[in-house]
Amino acid sequence: MHRRRRTALVLTAAIAAAAPLLTACGNGAHPGAAAVVGGQRITVSQLENRVNEVRSAQRAAVPDDAQYEQVVASTSSLTRDTLHNMVLDRVLHRAAQDEGISVTRKEIQRMRAGLEQQAGGAKGLESAWLQKYGIAPARLDDNLRLQLEAQKLASRLGTDTTQPAFWKALSKASEELHVDLNPRYGSWDVQKSSRVDAKTPWVREVSTAGGQPLTA
Repeated sequence: MHRRRRTALVLTAAIAAAAPLLTACGNGAHPGAAAVVGGQRITVSQLENRVNEVRSAQRAAVPDDAQYEQVVASTSSLTRDTLHNMVLDRVLHRAAQDEGISVTRKEIQRMRAGLEQQAGGAKGLESAWLQKYGIAPARLDDNLRLQLEAQKLASRLGTDTTQPAFWKALSKASEELHVDLNPRYGSWDVQKSSRVDAKTPWVREVSTAGGQPLTA
């Protein structure tokens, strides 16, 4: 079970590490869009709804006003981080589709059950993903699907999620989808090892936690 947990976390970190390879068309997002991926808009309203889901979950978990303000301050880049994840989700899904990969509901449930066991139950897992990764409980299964797709994609390519072959597949999918990010939310940079003008605290946590994200 520990191996399964570490694998999931390595995938999360590696997926984000691949993000700088995802090219943007550079012409500016369509009006009212936070990003355009594959000709489909991620609207500002959709992005705000996702952010509000996280904020509502954080508020419910931290009813004290002063403590909640500290949480908000510590996740000040939440909007950009959330958009990063929404775009990357679509890119990875396309890369998996290109290889004929799919993920079943049963597989997601199996992974979740294992992680819940390590976290001390469903609430413990939801709390850990919210606090450390900024993922609302309602989106937890979506995140696990993302990780399973990455795992299967790496396996199909005969590599792992830390290797260039995996990143190349994501870059190819990004080019196919013509990712166009609204500059107000940052940009994809193909040269640097991190996304320009945006941070992913949940990735930093994974990188520094030694594969033990479910502990306090």
